[in-house]
Amino acid sequence: MTLKITLTMRRALLLAALAMTFCSACALPQPGANRDQTEQAPVRIAEGAYVSIGGIEQWITIHGDDRSNPIVLVVHGGPGNPMSPIAESLFSDWESDFTLVQWDQRGAGRTYSRNGPSVASTMNVERMAQDGIEVAEYLTGHLDQHKITIFATSWGSVLGVHMAHARPDLFHAYVGHSQLVEWNANLTATYGRLLERARAAGDQTSIDTLVELGPPPWSRAANWPRLRRVYAPYQRAATTAPAALVALSAEYGSEEEQALYSEAEDFSFEHLWGLTLSGPLTQVDLPALGTSFEIPVFIVQGEQDLWTVPELTRAYFASINGPEKQFYLVEGAGHELSQNGVALIHDVLMDHVRPLAIAP
Repeated sequence: MTLKITLTMRRALLLAALAMTFCSACALPQPGANRDQTEQAPVRIAEGAYVSIGGIEQWITIHGDDRSNPIVLVVHGGPGNPMSPIAESLFSDWESDFTLVQWDQRGAGRTYSRNGPSVASTMNVERMAQDGIEVAEYLTGHLDQHKITIFATSWGSVLGVHMAHARPDLFHAYVGHSQLVEWNANLTATYGRLLERARAAGDQTSIDTLVELGPPPWSRAANWPRLRRVYAPYQRAATTAPAALVALSAEYGSEEEQALYSEAEDFSFEHLWGLTLSGPLTQVDLPALGTSFEIPVFIVQGEQDLWTVPELTRAYFASINGPEKQFYLVEGAGHELSQNGVALIHDVLMDHVRPLAIAP
């Protein structure tokens, strides 16, 4: 099913429906909660710690108004761009309904700060997807729940799909945003879309850059910033949806923290894109994993996304078989999260995922 979204908040209706389904005198069972919800008040959780994942210490934060709420693991993009530093501004409104988990992936953020470049040889999709599975296993044990939900964006959507295929028993659902599908196809579509728009605008400087680069695939990392210089203004011009409101948490605001974040971003680029653009990211081909899912799949896509273009994502979505699936197109949104996109993803989690997680 494909939905063109004009955003409405249906949270009140959902809660009303749940109240009618279960008598007001009965507590909604929480998976693995092992406590009487009618007698004990919600227990807020706010944790940040290094956890042994994949043989190294990786940084994880857990926030929510009630630790028995359904768990949502955010699998960040980039690669090398954790959302931990901006999570409070982006997702604090979700914390009354979900327990939100930020994970700084191998080679990124505070996980890189802890381990440095020693993980270089292990920077690959399979190892990092296994890291995500181990994070999920840790969370189910730590919070005494049976399953969690994956919310993955951009590069993270590659890891998220690998995780969903490998261990569906660990997950209620997969929610993908700016879904990457297949590297060569995505890059070729981006290049073609940019050249088309540059020609329509009579933008000779951008036309010259793109023609000189030539159609992908490429073998020089230096091509990437040149493409980005063309991509960035056209993506901004195409995006009409209001950008998500983000602010850096004070905890991450020091010069040292910012320098290490940037160093980790460069490290991730070098080892996942590769200096000859032949790294693990450039080998991504999600359809090759198979298109049958054992869990519900929900994909949220920006209508004006010039990087993970909607046509490719929609075609991948159409090929998926599973217990439930829906595709949402966010009007006027680009590749990055928009305010409408964040609200929509929360609606999807409330309407489709939370009922699965709290069912007896």
